[in-house]
Amino acid sequence: MGVDREQLVEQVLTLVESVPVGRVTTYGALAAAVGFGGPRWVGNVMAQYGATVPWWRVVRADGTLPASHRRAALAHYRAESTPLRYDANARAARVDLRMAGWEPPG
Repeated sequence: MGVDREQLVEQVLTLVESVPVGRVTTYGALAAAVGFGGPRWVGNVMAQYGATVPWWRVVRADGTLPASHRRAALAHYRAESTPLRYDANARAARVDLRMAGWEPPG
C-alpha cells in the first residue's frame, strides 16, 4: 500500500491551522501526529505548502525558527503574546516551549 502524499500534506496543514493563538508545536510533533516522515519532511511540507497557514506556530525542537523567518515570526509572536525566551542581550531568542508548547492530537 503506497503513501498518499497529498493526504499527508493536508493532515500537516490542518494540524498547523489548529495550533491555538499564542502557542507553537514542533516539526517533529507534527510528523509524529501524522505518523509519517520526520521533522525534515514536515519542514519540506511547510516550505512548499505552508504559506497559507500560520507557519510561525511551527518551530524547531529548541523553540527557534530558521533565520530567514525569524523577523516575520517575531512580529507574529508579539502580536499573539506567544511566550518568548530572551538571550543575554535582551533579544528574543526563541519561543518558550514550556509555556507555549502545544501537542497535536494523534
